[in-house]
Amino acid sequence: MPNRLKAAWQKGTATINGWQAIPSGFSAEVYARSGFDSITIDFQHGVQDYHSCLACLQGMMPSGVVPLVRVPWNEPGIVGKVLDAGAYGVICPMINSAEEAQALVQYAKYPPMGTRSNGPVRAALYAEPGAYQQTANEEILVLPMIETRKALDNLAAILDVPGIDAIYVGPSDLSFSLGKPPRMDVEDKEVLAIYESILKQTSARSIAAGIHCNAPSYARRMIEMGFRLVTVAPDVGTLLNATKAAVSAVRAA
Repeated sequence: MPNRLKAAWQKGTATINGWQAIPSGFSAEVYARSGFDSITIDFQHGVQDYHSCLACLQGMMPSGVVPLVRVPWNEPGIVGKVLDAGAYGVICPMINSAEEAQALVQYAKYPPMGTRSNGPVRAALYAEPGAYQQTANEEILVLPMIETRKALDNLAAILDVPGIDAIYVGPSDLSFSLGKPPRMDVEDKEVLAIYESILKQTSARSIAAGIHCNAPSYARRMIEMGFRLVTVAPDVGTLLNATKAAVSAVRAA
C-alpha cells in the first residue's frame, strides 16, 4: 500500500487535496473523480459520523485518490478506527505541544513505534495476509494541525517528534488565536511571515507543510511559497457556489 502523497513529498512535489464534509459515499465517489491527489474527510467540523466516513472511504477507492481523515480530536479511539476503516493518514486539530504530537503518533502507529491496537478490519482487506501490519507504520501519514499561538511557540519541538510526516496549517483558527479575524487566504503581513517561518522550519527537517485554501490562485501562491499540500474546492462550498452561479445566470437571462 504505497502512499503516493508521501512519495510525492519526498520528491518535493506539491499535491492537491480535496475536503469532504458531506456524509455521502456517492458524493465521495463523484468528488474523487475530480483529479485530486488526496481527499480529506472532515470528521471534525463536517457532518460526518463513523458510518458515513466509512462509506466515503469506500466511495473514493475506485478513483485511486489517497484518503485522509481529519479526526475530531487527539484521542486513540477515533484515530485507530479511521485507520482501521482504510484512511491512509490522519490530520489532527489543535496540536499545541510535543507531548500532544507524541501522543498522536502513538495512537496512529503499531508497536514498537506506537500503541495502536491491531484490528485493521477494512484496511487489511486489500493487502496480503499480515502485510498491512508490516507496512502501515511506514505508509500511514501523521499530520498535526498548527493553528494556535501556543503551537507556533512549540513548533520546533513538535516537528522534532519522530513519526511526524507533515503539518497542516489551519488559517482561520491561527488568525483567531493571534487576535485577528478568522479567515482563509490570509493577506495579513504578520501571518504571511509566520507561514514563511513555518516553511523554513519544516524544510530544514524534510517535513512537508500543508494549508487550507479557498481560491485556486491562493493555493498556487502557497505552492510557490513552499507548501506541499494545498486544499482547494471543499465539497460544500463548491456545491453552493456552482449552484448559485447557475441559478443567477438563468435569472439574469
